[in-house]
Amino acid sequence: MDLIAQIKEKAAKNVKAIVLPEGTEERTIQAIKGIVDSKVARPILLGDEGAIKGIASKIGADISGAEIINPEKAPFFDDFVQAFYEMRKSKGVDLDKAKATMLDPLFFASMMVKMDKADGEVAGAENTTGNVLRPALQIIKTSPGISAVSGAFIMIVPNCSYGDNGVFVFADCAVTIDPTAAQLAEFAKASVGTAVDLCGMKDPKIGMLSFSTKGSASHEMVDKMVQATAIAKEKFPELKVDGEFQLDAAIVPSVGSSKAPGSPVAGDCNVLIFPDIQAGNIGYKLVQRTAKAEAIGPILQGIAKPVNDLSRGCSVEDIVNVVAMTAVRS
Repeated sequence: MDLIAQIKEKAAKNVKAIVLPEGTEERTIQAIKGIVDSKVARPILLGDEGAIKGIASKIGADISGAEIINPEKAPFFDDFVQAFYEMRKSKGVDLDKAKATMLDPLFFASMMVKMDKADGEVAGAENTTGNVLRPALQIIKTSPGISAVSGAFIMIVPNCSYGDNGVFVFADCAVTIDPTAAQLAEFAKASVGTAVDLCGMKDPKIGMLSFSTKGSASHEMVDKMVQATAIAKEKFPELKVDGEFQLDAAIVPSVGSSKAPGSPVAGDCNVLIFPDIQAGNIGYKLVQRTAKAEAIGPILQGIAKPVNDLSRGCSVEDIVNVVAMTAVRS
């Protein structure tokens, strides 16, 4: 059974409510049948019921298994307005602004998750990552001990003996452009959650990547990864983490033992933390294209409750899969 199938099976064992705020987006509407048939979640579409049903009829989509909520007509709309006002009044938000904001499906969806009206949220088929993240960070906020959100990819590399039998978690490849050392340490912690919850990894081992291994080069960029490793070890002592490592020292046993003798994880890492988004984004795409790896993600990490961002080029199947992953982490 492949990883996505395993994730779907896990989601189906404990069905969660996942809100999809882009309720009139055609691929999202088409995905409802797959979500319902595979039992990976109980989908909630946001928007005007007539408009949603009209689009579904036009494109021949079955949305009979979805709950439809029009934010403006929801019985808890006024409660959401008041809650948002209390959260943001120190930022200059008054009740009128709070009401206008709650009419935005992305903000309403995040409030549904915050107020336990839904277990998770999936959006991004027609919105940018920034638009998806903004309400989530204002309303749901980050997890305890985490100050920044990261975007991880699960990489499944065929015919590969490295990592966890060819499975890796790469971060951050999608969100924080130039993270601090402290944020990189947090990414390590969050990525282990992804490795365990979604990949089923029994023994996550984290490599903090650089162009240097254990002081083989001197530069401020190397210093950042050295510091990130030290912070991760101090702040999250339960993690198996080490660095700084060049990529080969992190994943190839013979190179790891040669370049970093005595390291508890060198040569055996399956969770890789890149120094910045440029390296992470290039890295995952390079592996995806040249090794014909499957890249699952980005999976948003560090938000207090599950929120995931879709690519605007996503397929219907992608939406079903991301809903399943979100449900598993709920």
